[in-house]
Amino acid sequence: MHRLLAATLTAVAAAALAVGAAFGVVALLNATPDQPDRPLVHYESPERDQRDQ
Repeated sequence: MHRLLAATLTAVAAAALAVGAAFGVVALLNATPDQPDRPLVHYESPERDQRDQ
C-alpha cells in the first residue's frame, strides 16, 4: 500500500511540475517584446525614369 501511495504521489507531483513548467514557458514567451516588422534586407527601387526604359 505504501508503494502505491508513493507512486501516486510521485505521478501527481510530476504532473503538477510539468503543468507549472508549461505555464512558465508560455509566460516567458509572451513576455518578450514585439519585434519591428521591417525587412532585414532592403533593395533600393530604381528611379521612375529608369523603369520606363
